[in-house]
Amino acid sequence: MKPERVSIELFANLIPPSLVHESGKVFYSGRAAFSKPSPLYMLGVNPGGNPADYLIETVGRHTHLVLNELPYNWSAYRDEEWEGAPPGTYGMAPRVLHLLNRLGVNPGSVPASNLLFVRSRREEHIQDRPSVLADLCWPFHAKVIEVLRPKVVLCFGRTAGKYVSGKLGARHLVETFVEQNNRRWESNAFKADDGVHVVVATHPSIANWTKPITDPSVLVLHALGRGA
Repeated sequence: MKPERVSIELFANLIPPSLVHESGKVFYSGRAAFSKPSPLYMLGVNPGGNPADYLIETVGRHTHLVLNELPYNWSAYRDEEWEGAPPGTYGMAPRVLHLLNRLGVNPGSVPASNLLFVRSRREEHIQDRPSVLADLCWPFHAKVIEVLRPKVVLCFGRTAGKYVSGKLGARHLVETFVEQNNRRWESNAFKADDGVHVVVATHPSIANWTKPITDPSVLVLHALGRGA
């Protein structure tokens, strides 16, 4: 039996057909990131923005764009223009890029997606659907983890972190980072029995990872077996 050829199409084929016409996106990095093993996989919760403003950016349309038109080494965080701002400068993009810079990796080489593929203005706007959507989308993520073999799955926020930790059996707390400010928010690193780490970080749409007092990058560095 021939081994599966690793390509982005392998994963695209696992996008639920029922979601392809909904406003949203699957891939936050392109063909380079999803074509070879990676020590890191990044997962947000779901694409942000008002679906009414992104009616033509459906899951299916955006996937076609990534597979056929965008550069091989493409990263939404580095290359995509959000809200009219220069690429890599708006919202959480510079915070994610800061973390990747600390890791010394090219953003276009790191597979990135969202737990849920459907867009909403805020997470609570899909609060009646998250478990259904997560279960629909999980086979895609499970295949990415199986084939690309990341050592660390970095989750933006507790919603994604709790679900992914449960699916991977990452129940052993190995390290905690506490923000050095009045709110004292925590980010945590958990380890599964098979050695995969799930880092449940503060969400970069809210927490400014570029500031040392709120930067959870150290958890990812340690989970990857590297010093800070």
